[in-house]
Amino acid sequence: MAPPERLSGVLAPVITPFRRDLSADPERLIAHCRWLLSQDVGLAVFGTNSEANSLSIPEKIELLDRLVEAGIDPRRMMPGTGCCALTDSVTLTKHAVSRGCGGVLMLPPFYYKGVRDEGLYRNYAEIIERVGSSALRIYLYHIPPVSQVGISVELVERLTGAYPDTIAGIKDSSGDWNNTRELIERGGKDFRVFCGSETFLLRTLRAGGAGCISATANVNPAAIRRLFDDWQGPGAESQQEELDEFRGCLQMPTMIPALKAVVAGFLDDPQWEVLRPPLVPLDEERKSALVRTLRERGFSMDRYGG
Repeated sequence: MAPPERLSGVLAPVITPFRRDLSADPERLIAHCRWLLSQDVGLAVFGTNSEANSLSIPEKIELLDRLVEAGIDPRRMMPGTGCCALTDSVTLTKHAVSRGCGGVLMLPPFYYKGVRDEGLYRNYAEIIERVGSSALRIYLYHIPPVSQVGISVELVERLTGAYPDTIAGIKDSSGDWNNTRELIERGGKDFRVFCGSETFLLRTLRAGGAGCISATANVNPAAIRRLFDDWQGPGAESQQEELDEFRGCLQMPTMIPALKAVVAGFLDDPQWEVLRPPLVPLDEERKSALVRTLRERGFSMDRYGG
């Protein structure tokens, strides 16, 4: 089997549906993934907005298996496989590779703070060596506002120098455009840089980046994909402004409850509101205000399938 092509475009860190007993709901997840693919958006399952760190390794493996067995194309998937325990990262990454995933999105081990680049390098190198597959494509995940452990440009250069075929790109969720631009400039040939919010999508594409991996692609995928396709056209600036306005409606300290409230409200499916503790759903007032605001903007999810 040929190694996977490097990914680009728009991907959604797919929100994970839960049943009332807090177990994962594969059927709703499959339906949501099918809809996202129909909008030409890839699947970064087990990302931050997937409540990934509230899921166990066996749960992630089972969900990944259910998606592939349901006919979801694994080449369009970039599951999150970075864990605090090196052996957990190896186990989950090996499984993603065995299922034919297009790549994996890998957090640094984030429990210990103030660690040196040398320690992070050893972590990634050890995972690569233990997985031992030419089909492995790692997209580093830089999200210091959450993880408090960053991935420096110097570390990226060292990793791409040592493993040029394996270290395929990075998602930059720093919120710092200058950092994203530097990664694009110094990442090397065919190193794929994704911004972590569609707010930076136009700038990223103009600078030579690969696209975005954004929470709001869960509910607004077609509009974000449209900008990716039309970024060189005359309407790109206005499209970017519209995306920024939409994101502003959902921007909260924790976006996951807002995303789930939107899906629940527009699909008339309250089950989507369930979150695993410590996260809690929006209260009725905030949920109603959010749904009302989006309806007034003409937003709908009427084409949702499954």
